[in-house]
Amino acid sequence: MNTTTKPELKKLLNAMIFPAFFIAVICIIKASEILFGISFAEFGIKPLKVEGLLGIITAPLLHSDLKHLVGNCVPLFVLMTGLFYFYRDCSMKVFISSYLLTGILTWLMGRGQSVHIGASGLVYALILFHLVSALLRRRRDLTAYSLVVILLYGSFIWGFFPDFYPERNISRESHLSGAIVGIILAIIYKDSGPQRIVWEWDEDEEEEGEENSDREMTNEEENEKNVTDA
Repeated sequence: MNTTTKPELKKLLNAMIFPAFFIAVICIIKASEILFGISFAEFGIKPLKVEGLLGIITAPLLHSDLKHLVGNCVPLFVLMTGLFYFYRDCSMKVFISSYLLTGILTWLMGRGQSVHIGASGLVYALILFHLVSALLRRRRDLTAYSLVVILLYGSFIWGFFPDFYPERNISRESHLSGAIVGIILAIIYKDSGPQRIVWEWDEDEEEEGEENSDREMTNEEENEKNVTDA
């Protein structure tokens, strides 16, 4: 392993610490439900109800079944690791803002008597944050990561159209809320973290190049004059 790889590997491993902890908490909660035969679904987001405000904090930690759990935890780990790897300066701010604002919007936009649980809104927030940030910054590494996200989770677009999956109780409001929050945060934090690389030429080299060019022009003119005089 060369010297340039070691710091990057350490940076990647550090970026995985908080995502791994967060996913572990979610899994422990689900394991507790299964082990004790209980459900915490009542602590989800209940739109426009005072008792449903607690769900802004608890809903992303709750999942209906193992399929729902895995479907959210795998992309969440990848997206959070990317967030803490590429955007260390603002990663925690973006995560907390995505977490809370997505929940608040879902509480405001949710349907009647529905109860919203799951981290899919947070997943959508991070997907859109990564995609929009890559477009704004125009960096190869961020663009490459965004392409990987699209290849892996390109089907996320269908989450805005739950009518295509009538057998699944999909929270369109949560997905839409997350997408809106992700776009807004990408714009707000566009000046934090990695920036677009602007190549600058050394002024001394430019001046030296211009001087050499002037000398060549002068020599050519003198040669032409000598040929004419002859």
